[in-house]
Amino acid sequence: MNITPAPFEVILAEGGRSNSLGRVDEVVAVVLHDASRLEELYQCLFASDAWMRMRAADALEKICRVQPGWLEPYVDRIHEDLAASTQPSIQWHIAQIYGQVALTTEQRKAAISWLTARLSTTVVDWIVAANAMDTMATFVRAGWLPAADFMALVRVQLRHHSKSVVKRAERHSKEMGGATHPSARPAL
Repeated sequence: MNITPAPFEVILAEGGRSNSLGRVDEVVAVVLHDASRLEELYQCLFASDAWMRMRAADALEKICRVQPGWLEPYVDRIHEDLAASTQPSIQWHIAQIYGQVALTTEQRKAAISWLTARLSTTVVDWIVAANAMDTMATFVRAGWLPAADFMALVRVQLRHHSKSVVKRAERHSKEMGGATHPSARPAL
C-alpha cells in the first residue's frame, strides 16, 4: 500500500465546504495500515472547519467498524471532549461508536445518559435520532437498558418531523413489543 505522508488535516480539508466525504476512505485505509496515526485523526475532530470535523468523525467511525478495540481507549476522551458538540455529524458518529465498542459500566452509563439527552426531544437532527435509537436498541438487547426506558424515548421520536425517524421509531417499537399504530402516538 502506498501510505499517504500528507497530514490528515490537509487530506480531510479536500472536498471544500460540502457534504462530500472527500478522501475519507484514503484516511481510513492509512490508519488501518498504520494505527499510530489514529491520534492524528482524532485531533482533526477539533479543526476549526466543520466539514473537516465531519470527515474526521466519519473516518473514525469507519475505522471503529473494522477495529473497534482501537477506539476503546478513546471512549472517555470522546465523551469528555465531544459530548457537548452540537454538530450533528459529530453526534451521530458518537452514537455509532458507542454502539460498536466495548464499554465499561461507567462508560455505558455516560453513553446512555448522552443518548437519552439526544432522544428526549424531537428537536434533534434526524440522523442523530436514528443512530441514537439504533445504539440504544443494541443496549436494550444486551440487557444494559430496560426496554421501558427505551420505549419512552421511542415514543418521543414517534413525533419527530422526519418520516425516516418516525419509521425507525416504529420499527424499534415493534421490535420491543410496543404499539406503533398512529393512535398510540402521543399528541403533538
